[in-house]
Amino acid sequence: MTDYYEILGVSRDASHDQIKKAYRKLARELHPDVAGPEAEDKFKDVSRAYEVLSNADKRRSYDMGSDPSAPGGGMGGGFGFQDIFETFFGGGQAQRGPIPRSRRGQDALIRLDLDLAETAFGVRREIPVETAVVCGTCSGSCCSPGTSPRVCDVCHGRGTVQRVARSFLGQVMTTAPCAACQGFGTTIPEPCAECAGEGRIRSRRTVAVEVPAGVETGTRIKLTSQGEVGPAGGPAGDLYFEIRERKHETFLRRGDDLHCTLEVPMTAAVLGTVVELQTLDGPEKLDLRPGTQPSQVITLKGLGIGHLHSTGRGDLNVHVEVQIPSGLSDEQAELVRQLAALRGEEHVDGQMSAAHPGVFSRLRDKFAGR
Repeated sequence: MTDYYEILGVSRDASHDQIKKAYRKLARELHPDVAGPEAEDKFKDVSRAYEVLSNADKRRSYDMGSDPSAPGGGMGGGFGFQDIFETFFGGGQAQRGPIPRSRRGQDALIRLDLDLAETAFGVRREIPVETAVVCGTCSGSCCSPGTSPRVCDVCHGRGTVQRVARSFLGQVMTTAPCAACQGFGTTIPEPCAECAGEGRIRSRRTVAVEVPAGVETGTRIKLTSQGEVGPAGGPAGDLYFEIRERKHETFLRRGDDLHCTLEVPMTAAVLGTVVELQTLDGPEKLDLRPGTQPSQVITLKGLGIGHLHSTGRGDLNVHVEVQIPSGLSDEQAELVRQLAALRGEEHVDGQMSAAHPGVFSRLRDKFAGR
């Protein structure tokens, strides 16, 4: 049995890419237009070897001792149930004709880290990206300057070849992609040296992205046709930016609302005061009314996150925590006792009631490490 691995000059455990690379090198060297008519037989041997080893099923059959391309090989001779089904039910018809060398490129995804203020108000960022772009030397033709693709001498531009195979149904005609041109119908006799015949190269460029207000972690921004350029200068895919919002040291985001905690002395909560807060919009004065209670929430309208799909903004919710003093001096303790006496609170009988929902929220956040 012919040693196809030896013909291509690869090991028996060679990968598909290694086999493909070896074939392309030999095909260019042995093509009759390059090496002359005397190399035609060797060229056919190389093409037959690649046809078998590049197909997973045929390679498996070959490794088990059957040559799928050998005449009279029957079902092990390169003709299986898939070929029969396609021949009689039209599946093979869809594969006829040359494959376009130019194809759409892949989409690209880039993570974009933003601060809370940037997601709240929106921002314009200039992002360096590395993607495939059209080769400037060949303009996507894959050919060296001054040359052009050549019609394949094996399939004559059809991209497919037909062969007669024997099966239990008798002799049938099968159609398969041309191994000489990979189904493109044309060959590249002189590939572009800049892109190695790909029609595209890797390049670093800067992309401007407009981030709207209201985005959050997981939001994706799509830039149409800004992704990878396809092989042979094909249309570019899309470029996606996935937002990752950095944790803020003061504010906790819940949807479009912001939450923060304000700790105030007991005296300030009792007597009332005005506190200056540093918000995303700058300093804001917060009026604490006399008798402010622990865990009271004061809402500042419109100081939260901008709405993504509508106008307006969320709110800033300030959770007040009252600091109870400890380690009082004798004089301070006496003053507190006097206040308790004036309010008739020397002796207090506690009264139990149902827990407020906010208690459970705080416990949940505490155990969650928020």
